[in-house]
Amino acid sequence: MTSSGPLADAVRAALARVQDPEIRRPITELDMVGAVEVADATARVALRLTIVGCPAADRIERDVRQAVLAVPGVEAIDLEIGVMTPAERDALVTRLRGERRMPFGPGTLTRVVAITSGKGGVGKSTVTAELAVALAARGLAVGLVDADVFGFSIPGILGIPDAKPTQVGDMILPPVAHGVKVISIGMFVEDRTPVSWRGPLLHRTMQQFLTDVYFGDLDVLLLDLPPGTGDVAITLGQLLPNAEVLVVTTPQAAAADVAERSGLVARQTGQTVIGVVENMAGGVFGSGGGDEVARRLEVPVLARIPLSGAVAAGGDAGAPVVLGDGSDPAADALIGLADALVARGRGLAGRSLL
Repeated sequence: MTSSGPLADAVRAALARVQDPEIRRPITELDMVGAVEVADATARVALRLTIVGCPAADRIERDVRQAVLAVPGVEAIDLEIGVMTPAERDALVTRLRGERRMPFGPGTLTRVVAITSGKGGVGKSTVTAELAVALAARGLAVGLVDADVFGFSIPGILGIPDAKPTQVGDMILPPVAHGVKVISIGMFVEDRTPVSWRGPLLHRTMQQFLTDVYFGDLDVLLLDLPPGTGDVAITLGQLLPNAEVLVVTTPQAAAADVAERSGLVARQTGQTVIGVVENMAGGVFGSGGGDEVARRLEVPVLARIPLSGAVAAGGDAGAPVVLGDGSDPAADALIGLADALVARGRGLAGRSLL
């Protein structure tokens, strides 16, 4: 990066406030800015995008022009846009990833929380998505892995059913919805294409989601597990034995058996079950299911979320109820779940999430 005096330094300082919207780092820190020169009130800036056809190119260009033209003494900008060389891109990927190939395993500073259920249809994915948005609304950096490979629904619930990740080398940049960085197998398959994979491929996919997807520095990573006790739950137990687990069930007493099993499988892999969420409470689904699962697993019921048409409508529209006007009791319960998760601290260590 060349200099032509104090005015060029001011331009570089302005560019340091421009972030890549996908990587969420300043473009100067990502070595996306080349030469900067100012002559006759015109700033000449060389900008290097990460890849050809970068989906964030228009926004980055707009933000760069706005930032540079806001510098006193600069009246025009001559912006030269190019693309990183393969070597520059590889160096960026290596720097962002660091040396750790499993960034969320034991020793991570990120709190990892898996949401599981004994069977489908209990609203587990909706609870996960709403919880992620509620945590992000508190100012936390939140990532969400849709690990429900066969029944992926997180992109639709969050309003990004057609979103696609950006690939920089062999690093994947996840789309962002409502402040949450999201990855799902649904972003890689054609519409309505069923996923029918066996154990080894499922294991490799989960490993790639955790290693090849660049989430950046997260406060919390949520995982929406498939219902039951199959290959994905076992794989994530092996990869993330440090994860905490929330068990979602309905008020039906008959649901206690299957919900308990999902918690027991998590414990067998070394994960810590921290609580039960009773979804669809106070409606036509009976009562006692959440309390019974909590009793068997010897953990508290962290939330009772009432049956709500607003939650269902919000999931269909991609509009989480936790961002609404606060009038829905289910939204209050979901926000309360986020509060309970934060207040609980991190496992037995008792460290605060904030």
